Amino acid sequence: MIRVVRWLLFGSLLASSSVAMAGDAEAVTPAAAVPATAAPSQGQLPERIVRIARALDVPQGEVSVWIGDLGGGGPILAHRANALRTPASTLKLLTTFAALQGLGPAYRWRTEAWALGPVESGVLRGDLLLRGSGDPYLVEEEFWKLVKGIRQTGVEKIEGDVVFDASFFALPEEDAGAFDGRPDRVYNVLPHALLVNFNAARFEFTPALDGRTVDVAVTPALSELDVDNRLRIARRDCSGYQRGVALNVVDGRNTRDRVLLEGRFPSGCDRYAMTRTVLEPESYAFGLFEAYWHQLGGELSGRWRSGVLPPEMLEALAERSGEDHPARLHVHASRPLGDIIRLVNKYSNNVMTRHLHLTLGVERFDAPATPEKGDAAVREVLERFGVTTDGLVIANPSGLTRAARISAAQMGQLLVAAWNGPYMPEFVSSLALVGVDGTARRRLAGDAGVGRMHVKTGTLDEVSAIAGYVQAKSGRRLAVVVMVNGPLAHRGPGHEIQDALLQWARSL
Repeated sequence: MIRVVRWLLFGSLLASSSVAMAGDAEAVTPAAAVPATAAPSQGQLPERIVRIARALDVPQGEVSVWIGDLGGGGPILAHRANALRTPASTLKLLTTFAALQGLGPAYRWRTEAWALGPVESGVLRGDLLLRGSGDPYLVEEEFWKLVKGIRQTGVEKIEGDVVFDASFFALPEEDAGAFDGRPDRVYNVLPHALLVNFNAARFEFTPALDGRTVDVAVTPALSELDVDNRLRIARRDCSGYQRGVALNVVDGRNTRDRVLLEGRFPSGCDRYAMTRTVLEPESYAFGLFEAYWHQLGGELSGRWRSGVLPPEMLEALAERSGEDHPARLHVHASRPLGDIIRLVNKYSNNVMTRHLHLTLGVERFDAPATPEKGDAAVREVLERFGVTTDGLVIANPSGLTRAARISAAQMGQLLVAAWNGPYMPEFVSSLALVGVDGTARRRLAGDAGVGRMHVKTGTLDEVSAIAGYVQAKSGRRLAVVVMVNGPLAHRGPGHEIQDALLQWARSL
């Protein structure tokens, strides 16, 4: 109870501190302290931050800070900066930085379509094989371009099956629900060399005209998905967890093709939507392929199955000295990596990060891609740019893990290396702008520093972190890292301490 009261009382403290920071420099520090434009002793938190942490009941030992001037010199502030912390999604900065340096911003992924039989008068007398290389952003519109590209080769009818070759990734067995017991949440979707549209389906619920039942629309419409709708209307306002909808994926034998909807949907809701991952990747890809193929006037006789491209086709392709293989009907190229990392960092996409990590590993150590190769490739890049890796644990490059470990000092080294690296503009522009967009769009709203801070955020239970760049009032460019690991970190105090330190850095 005491903690709750302290937290509520903190509102007035923060408000008065914020006003002070917008005014005279002398007002932001105690009378006996140094001017605001100077730093405290390197390992000591600024007095204002100490007061805030005390008001929030957050021990200083749970906070790590590293703030450095990008113009050179040592750190301005380094409080417990060498302590290894759980970084949450700020770990994505390692992978995106390493991918930019190791692959280059123009790197593109290729998804290939092969005819496993002769094409005669527009008829493919055999199977169509789709071979993935881990495109992280093969969303609906990109997949439609792939299907259209196949159709434009003159193929009108496929007499065989659609075969999915995902052998480019060699991944260990993994439980999608291992982190939090929610395997159907899109943030838990697992890497797959032919992942289409993040395997995500959007369910929209509206009260039916009969006043008793609920209409359900699924986007995209997938032929492989069976929706068992048992929802009924409840006479109440539009509130409650998931608006009373219980969505359960029914796992059958080697398939996940049925969704059971139960519960009481509020009559007061005009519409409610949720997005879930509900099919195996191949089933999802086939359902979307089939829909697009028919829309484009094509015919399809078979179903789908998993397989691999016959080795002799690859060998023949290698022997053709730059000429394409006649059986390779079409190659779809992804968006460039420079575009991809903006989506990864601004919106903190987990599976896209894992695809970057795997791709970097396979490009460095050859196919197939494995997590171990990805880890080794990331470490190579970091060490080449002078970032120390002692004690670093990646575990899951998206940061969706409690096993990852990195220090604020190491993260600070990374930010400095990225700033001084050849692809600095691409890296910085991939970060969320505080108060403007991405995961930081609601941070420090109305503050004078809005639009002058590029950051990556990270949150797990008992973990809150932020890392990025701040343009100070003096014009100095600073790298800022704040990590809070403790019981209250994710409940608000972590954000408050981070925001206060961002404002402090802004005042320098």
